[in-house]
Amino acid sequence: VREIKRFPETVLRKKAEPVTEIDGEMRHLVDDMIETMHSAPGVGLAAPQIGISLQVIVIDTSVGEDPDAVLVLLNPEIVSQSGSSLMEEGCLSVPWVAAELERFEKVTISGINLQGEEVEIEAEGLMARVFQHEIDHLNGSLYWDRLGKIKKEQLKREYKKMKSEMETD
Repeated sequence: VREIKRFPETVLRKKAEPVTEIDGEMRHLVDDMIETMHSAPGVGLAAPQIGISLQVIVIDTSVGEDPDAVLVLLNPEIVSQSGSSLMEEGCLSVPWVAAELERFEKVTISGINLQGEEVEIEAEGLMARVFQHEIDHLNGSLYWDRLGKIKKEQLKREYKKMKSEMETD
């Protein structure tokens, strides 16, 4: 289990580098990411969240309940999107706060699996939301960047207050 980087760590604000090689080191990274995501617990994790600036995401909307539900994608991109839905969203890198956020209801994602094959995944609902959230991380963006200025600043203040309270405990 790796340490999850929290705002304002700079790695969370950098655009991640594309994966160019799938080797034992990459498989080890993915295993660590899955273990870290499950222990958090969370439904998704991007490599920058553990301090690795690579385009790697892991997703498991079953939160560890179904081993076959884990998805791993390298160099993921949204190739199409439609509809919209409003749902509360939080983040392992910005704990203690959450906000209602509008995202696309359906997305099609392309990327590479751990076998090096090009894949395309159609997702909707929670799965679509998690893909969008994790891909934002690969682009150096946090979910609250999609909120209006006032709501974003309010969340940041709440987060900083909670962070300082947790650090003094």
